[in-house]
Amino acid sequence: MERQDERILARLQQDGRATNQLLAEQVGMSGSACWRRVRALEEAGVITGYAALVDREKAGFAMSAILHVSLERHDAQFVDEFVSRVSARPEVLECFATTGDADYHLRVVVRDMHAYNEFLDRFMFRLPGIRNVRTNVVLKEIKAKVALPFQG
Repeated sequence: MERQDERILARLQQDGRATNQLLAEQVGMSGSACWRRVRALEEAGVITGYAALVDREKAGFAMSAILHVSLERHDAQFVDEFVSRVSARPEVLECFATTGDADYHLRVVVRDMHAYNEFLDRFMFRLPGIRNVRTNVVLKEIKAKVALPFQG
């Protein structure tokens, strides 16, 4: 990836609704050259989509937690089912396979403690092959960055 591509990505991460003309001006390119680079980044799968960033609490999702999940077994069947079912849950914003004490770390966002308890009882604890689920409730978000650190 070239420096111009990184500058385009940095600007789009700041404002994904910027017009092509504004974007071109901000990165010092012609409009047509900028449009071609953005299209190339989309076609290469570097830009995977565009979305609105939402304030979780203002949208009514007051509780955020990090779940540390350990599996009982690591057979492909159990892992595939776990990954598939967790991926389909809207409460799960992120899921990482990790090293260490837990096999997976999930970031879960729900409306309140009652909704979190329902998520555990009706979903997590019913998944086959779960050995242990440990929860860390997020008290305060210090830095929640969704953009990559490209220099603008």
